Amino acid sequence: MMEQENKSKCFDYAAHLLNILNRALETQWESIDQSGFSMATAIKNGCSIFVFGASHAGIIAQEMFYRTGGLAVMNAILPAEFMLNTRPVTQSSDMEQLEGYPSIILSNTPIQAGDVLILHSVSGRNTAAIEMADAARKRGIFTIGITNMTYTKGVTSRHKSGKKLCDLCDIVIDNCGDFEDSSMLLEGMNQKIAPTSSVIGCAIVNMLLIRTVEYLLEFGVEPPIFRSANVDGGSEFNKLLFEKYKDRIHYM
Repeated sequence: MMEQENKSKCFDYAAHLLNILNRALETQWESIDQSGFSMATAIKNGCSIFVFGASHAGIIAQEMFYRTGGLAVMNAILPAEFMLNTRPVTQSSDMEQLEGYPSIILSNTPIQAGDVLILHSVSGRNTAAIEMADAARKRGIFTIGITNMTYTKGVTSRHKSGKKLCDLCDIVIDNCGDFEDSSMLLEGMNQKIAPTSSVIGCAIVNMLLIRTVEYLLEFGVEPPIFRSANVDGGSEFNKLLFEKYKDRIHYM
């Protein structure tokens, strides 16, 4: 094993992920805490939580909703044109840069003032997340942005305003990743491989989940958490949640 460890960058990648995760927890705790408080407050007030990400950033949105151990009132915005099952898949990159369409998506989403919108964009430069964040704030929706500040500082905005996602959110959480997201440089290559944003992003949003539930318990509110549908009684339990929170669940 030690011989393989000395040869393979796999071990360096795992160590790098742990370093990023520790750095994110240490440096972004205040933003995570504030986000959890805002999300719990919205839920306490009878509001919903929404989450959006385009292309691979949408993986984080899928991580957060309709998931065992997750919040029933978490609603993912998953327009087909932005997702990776689009063909040709390069169309999703073009759609991320199309002005006007993100506002249309938001206007056709049952999101309203008092709700919370989490937006994930690693570079923070594309129109999709920027325009949606701007439109949301104008409607009184609280916005939380998850991005890579090293990356976003090294690129220009693709939005006509010149702004990036970090400029338009009430709270910003840095995923503390590398520029361009990929992290490992192998001998004989000029391009790094192995991005980190999905692993770290999933960890961050589950920290948000934990902090939100902690605040709900402090508020005396029973957290609306799904059970696994693959355990006995799980589906029946979840059906009760669907009925109880049907006015705040918008993906059924």
